[in-house]
Amino acid sequence: MNYPEQLNPEVWPLVVYCLAVLALIVLMLSLSYFLGQKRRDPATDEPFESGIISQGSARLRISVAYYLVAILFIVFDLEAVYLFSWSIAFFETGLLGFIEATIFIVILLVGLIYLWRLGALEWGGQQKSLIGRKNNQ
Repeated sequence: MNYPEQLNPEVWPLVVYCLAVLALIVLMLSLSYFLGQKRRDPATDEPFESGIISQGSARLRISVAYYLVAILFIVFDLEAVYLFSWSIAFFETGLLGFIEATIFIVILLVGLIYLWRLGALEWGGQQKSLIGRKNNQ
């Protein structure tokens, strides 16, 4: 048996697409290699932002609360993605979908209230420590 005869005809567009993507990648990389800058200036590897040469260390100590708020934002932002997809299929899901979405929102609200009471949403002022709670007891 010949291998191409075994392939499903629906697979050929995917194979052509993958080959086109690979050809485009090779084309872009080769063009950037041949048309790119060849000489290296001393300032080429020097970091700068907006044309200003940086001074001092880039290692800043950032509070854990910043990362905690960022993670909480991501968790509660994903809620909007799920609810948006549910709202698109609102009529197809019917009453059962509405009840499931309501349970989803209630669970997220309980989590939000828990985080609020725990002090995880406090940004400034007196902040409860979420990581080292043993120290406060």
